[in-house]
Amino acid sequence: MSQNHDHESAGLNRSAALASISAALFLLAIKAWAAWSTGSIAMLGSLADTTLDLVASMATLLGVWIASQPADDKHRFGHGKAEAIAALFQIVLISISALGIATRAIEEFLSGGRVEAADMGIGVSAVAIVVTFALLSWQRYVIRRTRSLAIHTDSVHYQSDLLLNVAVIAALVLDQYAGLRGADPLFGLGIALWLGWGAWNASKAVLNQLMDHEWPEEKKQHVLELIAHNPDISGVHDLRTRVSGNKHFVQFHVWVDANMTVRQAHRVMDDIEATIHAEFPEVEILIHTDPDGLVDEVGDAGKDILPPIRVEATK
Repeated sequence: MSQNHDHESAGLNRSAALASISAALFLLAIKAWAAWSTGSIAMLGSLADTTLDLVASMATLLGVWIASQPADDKHRFGHGKAEAIAALFQIVLISISALGIATRAIEEFLSGGRVEAADMGIGVSAVAIVVTFALLSWQRYVIRRTRSLAIHTDSVHYQSDLLLNVAVIAALVLDQYAGLRGADPLFGLGIALWLGWGAWNASKAVLNQLMDHEWPEEKKQHVLELIAHNPDISGVHDLRTRVSGNKHFVQFHVWVDANMTVRQAHRVMDDIEATIHAEFPEVEILIHTDPDGLVDEVGDAGKDILPPIRVEATK
């Protein structure tokens, strides 16, 4: 079941990455034309963002491709963290883009420049909104199915693009039609701040994965509740979890009757794995059995964390 899930996830992730590259190429062409024609800083910021979107999407495609490769002798836990590395690369690009746009916007505001051919810029931005919305819809579907960090980070670019393109339209209308000088660079500065904020938020998830951050507490408790329904164990301790790409890892120790045979204990472990996989097919599970009452871990790792449902299940 897990292998089929991994194969399906890899295919969905690649499709999302290819869709992202295709959209970026199209948007890059029309925005370059519009930026050259209008001289708009907001449009220039949108063009810069799309350029980096293309580079980042290519990095995403490479990252999800590497992450989908099976474990080998040098990477026994797989290649899932390639997604986090690709996402980190994207965050660096977003940050550089935000800094460059902010600098250019400030320079343009101080010089008092005006935009031209606003109709063209507005039309291009409207097309970009439609294309971006379609791409985001597909990315959301893929993220729900695969929980890919690289695709999620890539979608951050395009989520900001929706607001960015609306901002470009507003900047062009206010600058050229309403006669509000400075509207275009001010909107450009706002776009830069928005990109920086998105990069900051995306970096948290990336760092958590690279640092092997534990699962959310509610997810760990749910796994423990699933384990607790097994009548052949008396406790669980030393639970550890982490995420690598779209692959989740959980390991723990269980106490079983000291008189169990190896075959009996193995059957119990198989039952626990099947129960967990029924709800979390992407999880790789490692279980260590201990004879009932044996504590060879130090501190909290040796404490029983099995929830109270265990007592109710055995009555």
